Amino acid sequence: MSSNWLFLVYRIPREPSAGRVFVWRKLQQLGAISLQDAIWVLPKTQRTQEQFQWLASEIKELKGESTLWEAQALFTADGSSLRQQFIDAVDREYHEVIAALKSKDRDLDILSKRFQDIQIKDHFASPLGKQAREKLLAAGGE
Repeated sequence: MSSNWLFLVYRIPREPSAGRVFVWRKLQQLGAISLQDAIWVLPKTQRTQEQFQWLASEIKELKGESTLWEAQALFTADGSSLRQQFIDAVDREYHEVIAALKSKDRDLDILSKRFQDIQIKDHFASPLGKQAREKLLAAGGE
């Protein structure tokens, strides 16, 4: 269980709004959690650090400013609560995939891509992810 976290704090010009939207979408793709408007967190791994560093470079290209912080949780309860927020976020998405698999007009290619996108954000290997994978594989065998 990770108790080390990365925080990305950034400021980007309001106009053009495309830059702000780009950064927001990228943070969503990474599975980052917003602590406040422009303060986002990810568990610290080599991969997430590289992704935040890359995004910080892109923010600079958009004429913005950013700072990347590393922090360690001081209390286990604090780290567990934040960890649970990450798990809850991906579990909601895994539930959507599982529900969609029950539909008669499901598209397995789209659901497979959706599952892969969720896995990128599943930083703590949610048990529901394994269940969604098994159901997706079973649906492909029908």
